[in-house]
Amino acid sequence: MSSVHAWRPVAVDGALAVVVAVLQSATVLTNPGAGALDLAAVLVASAALVAWRRAPLFPLLVSTLGMIVYAAHAQPGPQAAFPVMVAVFGAVRAGHRVPAALAGTLFLGVALAANLAGVPSGQDPQPIVQQTVLLLGWFLAAGVAGTVTRHRQAYLEQAEQRAAEAERTREEMARRRAGEERLRIARELHDSLTHSISVIKVQAGVAVHLARKRGDEVPAALLAIQEASGDAMRELRATLEVLRDDAAQERDQDDGPGGSPTGGPDDGQDGGPREKPHAARHEDGRAAGHEDAEPVRAEPSGLDRLDDLVDRARSTGLPATVTVSGERRPLPAEVDRAAYRIVQEALTNVSRHAGGAAASVRIDYGGTELVVQVEDDGGASSDAPPVPGVGLVGMRERVTALGGRLRAEPRAEGGFTVRAELPLGDAS
Repeated sequence: MSSVHAWRPVAVDGALAVVVAVLQSATVLTNPGAGALDLAAVLVASAALVAWRRAPLFPLLVSTLGMIVYAAHAQPGPQAAFPVMVAVFGAVRAGHRVPAALAGTLFLGVALAANLAGVPSGQDPQPIVQQTVLLLGWFLAAGVAGTVTRHRQAYLEQAEQRAAEAERTREEMARRRAGEERLRIARELHDSLTHSISVIKVQAGVAVHLARKRGDEVPAALLAIQEASGDAMRELRATLEVLRDDAAQERDQDDGPGGSPTGGPDDGQDGGPREKPHAARHEDGRAAGHEDAEPVRAEPSGLDRLDDLVDRARSTGLPATVTVSGERRPLPAEVDRAAYRIVQEALTNVSRHAGGAAASVRIDYGGTELVVQVEDDGGASSDAPPVPGVGLVGMRERVTALGGRLRAEPRAEGGFTVRAELPLGDAS
């Protein structure tokens, strides 16, 4: 189909050249003063019009010279100007206005001089002058038509460029929205599922540890729960990595060394969690009565569920305290959800990676910002190699998206701290 469209202008231009050649040849054959030279000049001038669109200066030159020869030798009528008009139109359309003006002026001057020279003595030359003025008007009309066509063509090209740019912009925005949606889904999956799976895994590990310490036979179902929860965590991590785009993965890989469950090195950026073996912190069986983790709720999470979240952390044997300061009030939905998820992720990391640690949660309702701080007193060194993960990356993304600041760093007295400052804006 594209080849047909490409050849269509060539066919139209060829047909135009043939029609002009036939009409001009007819005028030559009916002109008693014309001869073979005039016929050849007209045919060459007409044939050159086939290139008026692709190489406009060539037909402008050839047609003008050919018709000048014819006009100077045979004094034809005004129809002899038509091939030159077509060439002038094509040249102006291509932006060659000066050559077109020179060609039209030269043809009209030669034709006027030849026609005046052929006027018999005593005859009024006024009709010849009027005819030339009329032809001048037609040449001006051809130039105006070429200018209008040129501007219209430029407008259409610009419109096509704008349409193509708009389409590219829409595609980029769609890809960006899809990427942001994948990141949002990844964060929600991580925050909502990882905590519950971690509770199951930690409690199963505690139960297995206590059973073996007492010398009891470990039930096969308990071992299956422990293994299945570990598999579920690995599958979840793989799913989250698929959902994240390359940029998010690069940011995850760029997390600094010396990460922790609640933070990273003291550079204001969150690092990876500390690598510590899962340990049974309480041997009195407190975790054994909570093998069934609370199912993930469908409703949005916020600080109104903070007590439930901390209670679940305590059920795994993690000592945790909560302190709320400032005037407790409704928060913007995104801030409320982000604060909850930050606490959830920090407590999950403490439970998973900081054996024997206690955690403290502090929520400070300020006038313009909400401060969320989670600390643990674990003894892991900041030199411990980080464990790759996406939880802290998601935490940072949440805070950054809200225009806030996140610090994750080791505490001088041991353990780590996460501090998120979330702006409230006018919505608070």
